[in-house]
Amino acid sequence: MPRSLNSTLMSAQGLEAVLIAEREPLLRFLRARGAGDAAEDVLQDLWLRVTALESGPIADPRGYLFRAANNVMHDRYRSAQRARQRDSAWVEVHGGPGEASDAPLPDRQLIARAALDEAEAMLRAEGERVLQIFRMFRIEGIGQRQIARDLGLSLSAVEKDLQKAYRALIRWREAHDAE
Repeated sequence: MPRSLNSTLMSAQGLEAVLIAEREPLLRFLRARGAGDAAEDVLQDLWLRVTALESGPIADPRGYLFRAANNVMHDRYRSAQRARQRDSAWVEVHGGPGEASDAPLPDRQLIARAALDEAEAMLRAEGERVLQIFRMFRIEGIGQRQIARDLGLSLSAVEKDLQKAYRALIRWREAHDAE
């Protein structure tokens, strides 16, 4: 086989190298074709296909990748379109989105409430201040410096109380996982 022809023929491994080298041009190509924010996802799908590819040499790997990227994008579009049609047909058949609720089932609510009570008891065992600082920081979203100012504590004291809270929750989690 002539050397020039041999150098242009690529296996799947060489195709991966070309894909890496052509990443940015492929992303621009996909975005220009309408992939938008999904361009990265399309490129990931293309990567998965290329790495699973068991084929012979490819004479024009760059062109092959651009065609394959376009095909992957179209496959994703058609799949999303079919999903929308399927969902629309389901709504038509069942007369609406139904009575689904985001609320957990009652038994799960009870289990969650009991777990929350146990975790709160573990925190309370570390001291009311630890529980208060944990709530302010993790639940109310107040920064540690602000908590220190509000409670008249040093930042170090707030950090140490949060560490106590986290250690207590780790112990609770380990005990809970053992059950």
